[in-house]
Amino acid sequence: MDSFNAFRVYRKDKKISGLLEKTTLEELDQGDVVIKAYYSSINFKDALGALGKGQIFKKFPTVGGIDVSGVVESSENPKFKKGDSVLVTGCGLGETHDGGYSEFVRVPADWVVPLPENLSLKEAMIYGTAGFTSSICVHRMEVNDQSPDKGPIVVTGASGGVGSFGVMMMSKLGYEVHAISSKKESHDYLKSLGAHKVLSLEELDLGARPLEKGRYGGAIDNLGGDCLGRLIPHVNLWGNVASVGLAMGHTLNATVMPFILRGVSLLGISSANCPMELRLKLWDRVSKELKSDNLSDIVFKEVPLSDIEKSCEELLERKVSGRILVKI
Repeated sequence: MDSFNAFRVYRKDKKISGLLEKTTLEELDQGDVVIKAYYSSINFKDALGALGKGQIFKKFPTVGGIDVSGVVESSENPKFKKGDSVLVTGCGLGETHDGGYSEFVRVPADWVVPLPENLSLKEAMIYGTAGFTSSICVHRMEVNDQSPDKGPIVVTGASGGVGSFGVMMMSKLGYEVHAISSKKESHDYLKSLGAHKVLSLEELDLGARPLEKGRYGGAIDNLGGDCLGRLIPHVNLWGNVASVGLAMGHTLNATVMPFILRGVSLLGISSANCPMELRLKLWDRVSKELKSDNLSDIVFKEVPLSDIEKSCEELLERKVSGRILVKI
């Protein structure tokens, strides 16, 4: 196979930087399935890693990109054959293993998900890790008996990828959704995804007492920190809070009172290491019950490999609502 393009991240003299360069299959990490990549995406984690703002990569150099969709070029595993449409999200892709920002991607077969019949390769990456993570939030909350009659669902950090899909999916399932975003320009966008109300964090008016008036059936929280700690006391009886992100901080200052007096549950959401059996089940659900008719509305823009670094900067500067799609 001839050389091809990849966006590889280096660390030199404690400085991290990405470079679009030519590489070969032999230079990629090992795996028994080679995928000709069609699409990837830019997630918060991708941007942190590419710009050296977080300790995402476990080795250097590494090809970035925690998502990819494409067509099998070759396979040493009988589960897949040349021409199969597939996707990979998480599992160490773009962190411990060369990732999706490459014209060809080589991965272990155990990471590969057959593309669901109701999704195109492009649609799979519009969802990507963000949409898949939101589906885990929905799943874990429902397993714990979340239902619309418990009250509205609050989605914090709603204009981001996970937040946008949280709004879209919960609305589609019949929940009243209150989207929280400080970006005034994103309010119409969030309403188009199904938000009943769009508020700033200040307008949410969270208190500081250990137990506040129950206003919400549950929450999908992308912020962490002070917001998460102050949001939990507002959740109604037997409601659930899915903790997804840490945009506001990684600490949690809370009391046990909402848990022992109202039966509120705090659910951890981790998509990268989701078991394959559940992964397949959720991707099937994303392609059917949770698939939106206005999926394209969530795409902020589509970029080539050469624009990844610039787009990562825009994402971290909070100039992005929704998803950045990478066309490879």
